[in-house]
Amino acid sequence: MLGTVLLIILILLLIGALPNWGYSRGWGYGPSGGLGLVVLIVIILLLMGRI
Repeated sequence: MLGTVLLIILILLLIGALPNWGYSRGWGYGPSGGLGLVVLIVIILLLMGRI
């Protein structure tokens, strides 16, 4: 259950980090790429049963 909640929160953060708005266009893909990596790690840990 905790892993599912963590995954949902990370996906929402990933969507929020996408460079769609004017003030965040200069950020590039760094924030969303980093959060995408964290989401991928969490998914792998969920599948392995570690979380």
